Amino acid sequence: QVQLVESGGGLVQAGGSLRLSCAASGGTFSRYNMGWFRQTPWKEREFVAVIRWSSGRTEYAASVKGRFTISRDNAKNTVYLQMNSLKPEDTAVYYCAAHREVVVTTNWKLYDYWGQGTQVTISS
Repeated sequence: QVQLVESGGGLVQAGGSLRLSCAASGGTFSRYNMGWFRQTPWKEREFVAVIRWSSGRTEYAASVKGRFTISRDNAKNTVYLQMNSLKPEDTAVYYCAAHREVVVTTNWKLYDYWGQGTQVTISS
């Protein structure tokens, strides 16, 4: 059974940085796309970034492009989200998700497995 466990959230001031980690187990992740999504109580879950595990191909939401970087460590079966120049509007619960398909997708409804989420709060 695939399991995803996020860590690294916290409270930082605007302009600061955080690195989120997603430890994956129970699957052959070279066949997966790994995504980061975020959600607040007043918005639907939204796409942040995705990486194709096998090729390293990445995509980003326009709102985070140039500030966030998604990467993976094959040896550790871990996906990272490095977040720089953080803004108060980045405040949300961040979720890691896995999608077992060839096509990279940003649609959260198509992802098969989810972590429990980690809270990121940016103070102004």
